[in-house]
Amino acid sequence: MSAFWSTTALLPSGWAKNVRFKVADGLIASIETDVPAGSGDEIHQITLPGMANVHSHAFQRGMAGLAEHRGGNSNDNFWSWREVMYRFLDRLTPDDMGAIAAMAYAEMLETGYTHVGEFHYLHNDAAGRAYDDPAELAARIVAAAQATGIGLTLLPVFYAHSNFGGEAPNHGQRRFIKGVDGFAHLLDACRSLLSNGDQLGIAPHSLRAVTPDELSALIAMHPQGPIHIHAAEQQKEVHDSLAFSGKRPVEWLLDAAALDDRWCLIHATHMTDAETDALAASGAVAGLCPITEANLGDGIFPALRFLEAGGRIGIGTDSNVLIDPAQELRGLEYSQRLLHQARNVLASDTHPSVARRLFEETIAGGAQAMGIAPGLAVGHAADFVTLNSGHPALYGRHGDQLLDGWIFAARNSCIDTVWKRGRQLVSRGLHKDSAAVTARYLEVVEGIMAE
Repeated sequence: MSAFWSTTALLPSGWAKNVRFKVADGLIASIETDVPAGSGDEIHQITLPGMANVHSHAFQRGMAGLAEHRGGNSNDNFWSWREVMYRFLDRLTPDDMGAIAAMAYAEMLETGYTHVGEFHYLHNDAAGRAYDDPAELAARIVAAAQATGIGLTLLPVFYAHSNFGGEAPNHGQRRFIKGVDGFAHLLDACRSLLSNGDQLGIAPHSLRAVTPDELSALIAMHPQGPIHIHAAEQQKEVHDSLAFSGKRPVEWLLDAAALDDRWCLIHATHMTDAETDALAASGAVAGLCPITEANLGDGIFPALRFLEAGGRIGIGTDSNVLIDPAQELRGLEYSQRLLHQARNVLASDTHPSVARRLFEETIAGGAQAMGIAPGLAVGHAADFVTLNSGHPALYGRHGDQLLDGWIFAARNSCIDTVWKRGRQLVSRGLHKDSAAVTARYLEVVEGIMAE
């Protein structure tokens, strides 16, 4: 058994001083407050729980920045970005994907994520053929997570159609496609890949890519564990859904899918007030990705109304164009300030600090969406994130001011160390294998860009 001591730590009950955690088998065995450090304790100044990244497409880390050049069509939007993504993934081998995922996961750990939900929809080879092992590419995701040390909720994606009504997939989607039987084989293969503390969920890609009958079959084959789905990310999706079913995507899911706390609706950007309130009441998590949503021009999530209605949120890196949970939370609040022309919009009576409120909401909602336990509590994973108390954005601050400084005032990262299940993975802001992971990533990107 080892011990971890911190001058201040954020526990589920709030900020505590002189906190000593005992760790056994990767879990927190005991917590004491207002006690001195013991001989041989690992000593830090500011300790937070690790965060969950609820939505990642790891391979897209390799194309970050490649879609920021307008093409011939001046109406650049999500759908034109998607064509760039299709062209990029056509070049990826399984080894390439593993190297890119490792880079993304190392960067996630360096910025304070200790668990990732990988929304994994790349299943087939470049010609659209199934691999002999249905989990060939899922295995590369798992290997990257295990090598870097980040916790994983693997979310194999069911993707069968290009639009509502079961339309045939297009050529660019050939690497994603699985039928119901093929997906069942993939899910079985994925179960054997995961290690201690990792989780398995399912991800019907969207109502564009799955028919109602297929969605029912997927839910039946996965009676427990997380269910994630893209919903109402773009206005076009909402219009197409209305044309097909007479209902908006979130409205349809609320009526037909019996949403509960197993579900995470990714984005849910375009909702009516009635949908917003009903989604909040369902217990499902809204998986928000403010950086990607801004990058793609998706729109602004109705966060104020959703949280006031008791809604649950998590944050994700989605396209991995920029990996930083502090900037995700800052972007979420700033979007609301611009929308409502006010300040400190997402603060509450309980938490007048916006940063504290959003941090705690996303710790709880993110853990729910990942199927893991939230926060620094006995029996939970020993996932510690420590901040550099000498960082200019934190110096002289205490309590919630530390979160305010990290999320709103830090020009560069405040992260010092990161520990997953009691194992140190990040020191002085760098992953323990940063040099090797980066070198392999650069080698892969050089080959892709040379093609």
